[in-house]
Amino acid sequence: MLYELIIVLLIGIDQASKMWALNSLKEIGSIPIIENVFHLTYVENRGAAFGMLQNNQSIFIIVALAASVFGLYYLHTKKVNFLGKASIILIIAGAIGNLIDRIRIGFVVDYFDFRFIWEYVFNIADIFVVVGTIMLCAYIIFFEEEKQVK
Repeated sequence: MLYELIIVLLIGIDQASKMWALNSLKEIGSIPIIENVFHLTYVENRGAAFGMLQNNQSIFIIVALAASVFGLYYLHTKKVNFLGKASIILIIAGAIGNLIDRIRIGFVVDYFDFRFIWEYVFNIADIFVVVGTIMLCAYIIFFEEEKQVK
């Protein structure tokens, strides 16, 4: 039950930030925090990461649900260390955070706009998925191999 509580907390943080963006940034469009470097910019993303596969909501819903169910199953049935558990929790929270947007409003609210890095705008759920995936890769590379050697 602890995993689910952490996931719900992370989803709450994501959803609260998106509600703020929806209520505060939608009318303004963009707020420069550091001019031409970092802005808070309201974007309605109907695609996947970096805007790919626009308007394919059913695919994203199925993938997010499948990943979340599999992740929860894995958390509760497999021996996984802290890094592995944290990575799965982050991925699930991010997937569900964006899934809620897709179901509730038909698109994902994005708002972090680092203009000096790239042209894509993203949100906290995206950060959870990316950081969780990097951590999961590290877990697989450094710890899964140890299990197989034993």
